[in-house]
Amino acid sequence: MEHDRMPDFAFKLMNLSFKLRDIFGHPDKKLAAFGIKEGFTVIDYGCGPGRYLQRASELVGPGGKVYAADVHELAVEHAREIIRQNSLPNVETVQLNGYICPLDDETADMVYALDMFHMVSKPEPFLREIHRLLKKKGTLIIEDGHQPRMVTKAKIDSVKIWDIAEETKQYLKCRPK
Repeated sequence: MEHDRMPDFAFKLMNLSFKLRDIFGHPDKKLAAFGIKEGFTVIDYGCGPGRYLQRASELVGPGGKVYAADVHELAVEHAREIIRQNSLPNVETVQLNGYICPLDDETADMVYALDMFHMVSKPEPFLREIHRLLKKKGTLIIEDGHQPRMVTKAKIDSVKIWDIAEETKQYLKCRPK
């Protein structure tokens, strides 16, 4: 879905704003609450500039795998650079085609989609694709992004394939039905 992909200039501006924000509070703390375990396969869906890749790589350990997935080519390029700079052998980039991810069914123990759900114009195919990617007992962590929580929950509930297992101020933790 081309309309869900932000323009290049907006991506570059977002990347700059994240770098400035990360000076005051490192994003790694966010991942600690998700319950990522050693040996997990995790998909950072909508990875953007790859802010969470190094920490996710550490959390899953050498026996785990992290996929940095994004629809934006610049995001995938940034993720590749982070992988190279930090020597992350257990992280691999994935170029999304709209909502379609080329990974196999039931690949992931966890998918997290952070600060991007507000940009998804068609939540049903997006949420169905994540459902396909998750193992039966997997977990989706999804942030509201720049939309009210009630909108996020309504989008998730409308698809009828997710249970909201936990709700925090920062995110929803969902499980496949």
